[in-house]
Amino acid sequence: MTPAPDAAQREAARRLDLTRRMRLTEEAILARAPEHDLQPSLDRIAAVMDLLAEPQRTFPAIHLTGTNGKTSTTRIIESVLREMGLRTGRFTSPHLHSMRERIALSGVPVDEDRFLAAYADVIPLIETVDAASAAEGGPRMTFFEVLVAVAYAAFADAPVDVAVVEVGMGGSWDATNVLDAAVSVLTPIALDHTHFLGSTEVEIAREKAGIIKPGAIAVSGVQEPDVAEVLLARAEEVGARLVFEGVDFGVVARDVAVGGQLVSVRGLAGDYPDLFVPLYGGHQASNVAVAVAAVEAFVGGGEQPLDLEVLRAGLAAVTSPGRLEIVRRSPTVLVDAAHNPAGARALRDALSDSFTFARLIGVIAILADKDAATMLEILEPALDEVVVTRTTSPRAMRPAALGELAAEIFGEHRVSVVEDLPDALDRAAALADEGGVSGGVLATGSVVTAAEVRMLLGHTDS
Repeated sequence: MTPAPDAAQREAARRLDLTRRMRLTEEAILARAPEHDLQPSLDRIAAVMDLLAEPQRTFPAIHLTGTNGKTSTTRIIESVLREMGLRTGRFTSPHLHSMRERIALSGVPVDEDRFLAAYADVIPLIETVDAASAAEGGPRMTFFEVLVAVAYAAFADAPVDVAVVEVGMGGSWDATNVLDAAVSVLTPIALDHTHFLGSTEVEIAREKAGIIKPGAIAVSGVQEPDVAEVLLARAEEVGARLVFEGVDFGVVARDVAVGGQLVSVRGLAGDYPDLFVPLYGGHQASNVAVAVAAVEAFVGGGEQPLDLEVLRAGLAAVTSPGRLEIVRRSPTVLVDAAHNPAGARALRDALSDSFTFARLIGVIAILADKDAATMLEILEPALDEVVVTRTTSPRAMRPAALGELAAEIFGEHRVSVVEDLPDALDRAAALADEGGVSGGVLATGSVVTAAEVRMLLGHTDS
């Protein structure tokens, strides 16, 4: 007679089945149109939300857009709100290692059980909407739209006290924009995704301004004057209050500190001195200021100061994986997800501000649809040599083509071309070692670059 399985065996079998179901679910979601293939309409996601009885209206939200800094600012806001005792939902994109990273409950990526439960709730309704769209000659819901539906269902089911939600791309037509957020946040707007959002900053700003809702408080980072005019016009149109970094709030002082920086912020309702944040660079100090103003706007309409010690604790606990993150020592290896000229500029300035390397080697892998030449020109003064390579992304630029661009900017003697990322990382580490104990490696060019280098060096946390 076969003995009954014990508890450990049953749990092992359950985990195996859970892993199998999660893999099949991820494959089904990934089979849909990818997130960089935007389908500009809210009709499909709105239809699913309607069939689900509007889960996105069961929790208040802070909604973020912009070109760079969205993910870090989202994570900063969420960490502070969590320190205040609120149950939080956080939605960010893209992910580094697992799509579950995009949906976090109380700061932790949603577990497989919750993800699968939310997916089981929404997939029959998604298929209904897919069928209706197909009957009219339209597309199926995209990868990103499905994940938004799963996130909002999970947040409603938890339930959360507040959701902090980053757009995927743009604003007005982004699937996240079925929210009616009381606070909207706009990080600095620059050129990116121009084939979808527009060829000028003004056109892009018009799209991103669509997250500003009637009666909301909109918190903006520093913007170019013509971009600021677009945001002001949108705020006036919908009766929202718009506040700007550098005018209504901002960074008062900042100093480099071990493991990050000390930032003093003037908020909408109070002054907050000597805030330690374990992130590097002036751009992250600005993200802190924007986040503080957003939290003030959410919890007290911008009229009540935050508790200083709670704020300090929330900021000290912030993490932003893949954003100028140290992932190895000896030599020091940094990863950064910069993938456009504005991001490259912030990265270059942060390197100068926060690090001192005798010799810094770049590992550069960029997607083919990005402005690689401008990014390389911006980073050139910060890097002694570069090793150009590619990630596993099908969108990756060929190393030979990227190498030709790099040679024009750096000179051939400062450029190595290595086909595979693991070999490129080894080559860069060897070159960095020529600088002795103060040599370093910077891997950048895309979110995928940061993610794959993190994984190669044993980091899969997020």
